[in-house]
Amino acid sequence: MIEKVRKSLRISHTALDEDIQDLIDAALMELQLSGIKKLDESDPLIIRAVTVYCKAEFGFDNPDADRFRASFESLRTHLALAGDYNASS
Repeated sequence: MIEKVRKSLRISHTALDEDIQDLIDAALMELQLSGIKKLDESDPLIIRAVTVYCKAEFGFDNPDADRFRASFESLRTHLALAGDYNASS
């Protein structure tokens, strides 16, 4: 997933991979804490949620951070309410 997130952040090098991976891990943990049990990293909705989380949290001077954070929160809520994502397999 790190390659997809790096690309969405428009980063072509690997120097920031540790920071990016920390954000990916934090996003997945936030999803899990919200009751989302299906955290398949190949699922397009999970990828999208992680990507917008990383876009919101990456960097210090991001004028779009609030918009990306709202997008993440909305997607997290929808996933948490969806039976396919919150039911135990």
